[in-house]
Amino acid sequence: MDKLMDNRWFIKILALVLAVLLYSSVPHTGSSKFTDVNVPGEQSTETLNDVPVKVYYDTENLVVSGIPNTVKLTLQGPITHIQNAKALRNFEVYVDLTNAKIGNQTVKLKIRNLSDKLKATINPSRVNVSIQEKITQEYKVDTEFNQGLLQEGYAAGQPVVEPNKVKITGAKNLIDRISYVKAALNVRGQINQTISQEANVQVLDRDLNKLDVEVDPGTVRVTIPVKNISKKVPINIKQIGTPPSGVTIDSITLDKSDAVIIGNEHALKTANVRVEVDVSKINDNTTLKLPVIISNGITKVTPDIVNATIVVKKQDGKTISGIPLNILGLSDKYSAEVNNPVNVDLMVNGPSSTVKTLKPKDFNAFIDVSKLGEGDHDVKIQVEGPSDVNWELDHSSANVTIIKNNA
Repeated sequence: MDKLMDNRWFIKILALVLAVLLYSSVPHTGSSKFTDVNVPGEQSTETLNDVPVKVYYDTENLVVSGIPNTVKLTLQGPITHIQNAKALRNFEVYVDLTNAKIGNQTVKLKIRNLSDKLKATINPSRVNVSIQEKITQEYKVDTEFNQGLLQEGYAAGQPVVEPNKVKITGAKNLIDRISYVKAALNVRGQINQTISQEANVQVLDRDLNKLDVEVDPGTVRVTIPVKNISKKVPINIKQIGTPPSGVTIDSITLDKSDAVIIGNEHALKTANVRVEVDVSKINDNTTLKLPVIISNGITKVTPDIVNATIVVKKQDGKTISGIPLNILGLSDKYSAEVNNPVNVDLMVNGPSSTVKTLKPKDFNAFIDVSKLGEGDHDVKIQVEGPSDVNWELDHSSANVTIIKNNA
């Protein structure tokens, strides 16, 4: 070996071989006879993934679908050429549809600008493509958002979309499938104020499948007005019926005096919120659970049930006798005399503490003759007395004689 290294001709031949190998591994754009030198080398096979596919067609008037974005490419040949192809990627996998007609067809994928020392296998080698007429149409954009995110007591108004129309470009068969053009808001958390944000426009068919079309503009601004539809109002108390004999309702109180109502704007202005207490069966102090009654247009009331505490006073009764019957409204030109009855009796009912102290002087029994002339008349008897008691007359009317005085 040492003798060979000392041989000048051996060194020259070895240098020449190395130079040729090095030169053949470098790519050349120009033509040269020297690049065609076939230097024996190690053969290899390699597969390249995600090799992009270039499509040539009339992009102004046609839409092509079915061609994959990338393919697998298997290269066979000298390892130096394979490494060169991998490093430079100066080849192109393509489909030429420049002369293709509208419709569905199967096309072959091709490769060019690859060293003729390499054999290429494209996977897939053929694909089914659809070539459609490209059209553009204008559509109105609808919007949607999760109504369930509205905080209780708030409502959403009519959404405003700017711009409210977009231009959609795509294959005719896809344009014909368009059922929905929507801008969906992405909102998190409870909503209690007006929201405004950019939203992507989605184009869907009737089965809510997204369609592969171009949208211009691709985003719109969506504003949804949100307003408060709740109000705090007092709970009114309405008595129904008449207390049993001997019972007086002293007070009715609620454990919640106010309620929060939710409804439309008109209903909030005219709302009538109440509980109805049937006192016809109340004999003693008691507490009742009662529903809160709302008017039309109110959708919710809180609380919807309240406790009503009813305090009663037991009534007592007695007869007040001998109450004189007075004559009111008699003109100076006349004289009048009550024939029957001259005095009246009252059956009085009320709180025991009040009834026990009542006397005839606490009542004023009278007849009004201001509109009567001469003669005998039956006149209704009227009574004035304490406001916290009830009474019944033993006579409802009195007979009176009116005489004109002599001049």
